[in-house]
This record gives sequence, C-alpha cells and structure tokens, in this order.
Amino acid sequence: MHFTSEQRLDDGVLERGFTLGEIPGILWTPASASASASASASAPAPLILLGHPPLGLRKMYPRLVARGRHSAADGFATATIELPGSGDRPRWPAVEQARADLRRAMEASEPVSDEIVDALTLPLVEKAVPEWQAALDALLSLPEIGGPVGYSGGVISIGIRLAAVEPRISAAVLFAGSFVPRAMFEEARRITIPLHVLLQWDDEGNARQAALDLFDAFNSKEKSLHANMGGHTGVPQFAGDAAARFFARHLK
Repeated sequence: MHFTSEQRLDDGVLERGFTLGEIPGILWTPASASASASASASAPAPLILLGHPPLGLRKMYPRLVARGRHSAADGFATATIELPGSGDRPRWPAVEQARADLRRAMEASEPVSDEIVDALTLPLVEKAVPEWQAALDALLSLPEIGGPVGYSGGVISIGIRLAAVEPRISAAVLFAGSFVPRAMFEEARRITIPLHVLLQWDDEGNARQAALDLFDAFNSKEKSLHANMGGHTGVPQFAGDAAARFFARHLK
C-alpha cells in the first residue's frame, strides 16, 4: 500500500488516498484513531469496507466521503477501492458490453436475461473480491486500524461473496439494488454473520421479488430487512442511522 495524498477534513477526519498495486483507494480514519496512531496506536479503530456501484470513485466520492465521515463520528475507520474496469482503471470490454446489453433491455422494457446478469456480475465478483481481500490485508497492517471488520454497500453480489469467503468480516450492511446471478443465491445460503439489508421498494433497477428471495436465502440467525419507499438514490437518513447502530452493536 502506497499513500498518495493526505488531507484533514473540517471535522478532524483524516482522508488519505492510496494505491494497492494498480488499484486506487481512499481511507478515512477518525481523529481519535489518527492521534492514537502517532502515540503507539493504543486504540485502533474498527474498520468498515465501503462498497459502491462501478461508477468510478470520482463520481461516487460525495456519497462515499459522507458515509466515511458519518462512520468516523461513530469511531470507525472506513476504506474503499476502485472496482475493476471503473474510474481510471483499464477498460473491461466484456463487462462494458454486458452493461450495454442491460441498458438496451431496460430501455426496451424487456426482461433482463440470466445471461446478461451473469456476464455483467460474475466476472466483476471474481476479480473484485480478491482485490478487496488484498486491501483488507494492507489496511489491517496499519497501526491505527484493527478488527473487527464490517462490509457496507453494494454491489450486493460482491458483498455476498466477501461475507461467504472472508472470515475477518463480522457483520455486513447490504444494499439491495443490483442484478444478482442465480449462482449467488447458493453462496447466500452459506452466510451466517449478522446482516442488515436495505431495500428501496420502488428501486427502478432492482427486481423487488428477487431481492426478497435473496434475503430469504441468507442463513444468518440475525438478519433484518429495512424497506423504504422510493427509488434507488432515495434512501432516507434514518435508514443510514439504523445501519450505523447495527455496526455499533456488532463491531464495538
């Protein structure tokens, strides 16, 4: 991990850009954790990995920094990385073709086929999850960051795979709203960590019944579904507050 930038935000949160090989990322640490790092890191902060759609970190930055600052106020460090084929990373022609096929189907009000969903999502999961695990290795080696670790956000299929294969993740907040391959339902049945799932009831890019079926597939003893009226970007503030309380219960 190589840090490429550093700035102190007006609430004391330390924001650092980094690269992990060719992968850009951003790390936010609360003022308390940053101070403890310079004083032998006596109180390392729990970590939340911030998932996001493959739109590029620059475009997603306003939403990501808001989430990072909100979590820092609760004492958490947060980090995110650029997804494969997004932002300044090399283009991924096969996935871009799948996105074009998806747009055409939705604009024509046609059913989105399993083939399109698989081509869009499965390669991204296969490549992104090992990158998230490598980032987790590097982040947990920093003196100001410790466990436990949570995952928050989408792409929900990435969150499912991470929760299924990564034992360092203790709890997850998953954002329903991306197309999920049928193969991921089997992986969902392997998940037993506490889950908090956010669903926008009128999400124009999400099959509601599929989201409900996926929630039913999770094998966690503690899982809760929080459904709110509105479209994909209309998540109310109180829903974010409830997710923060979920992490406070499970990561502290």
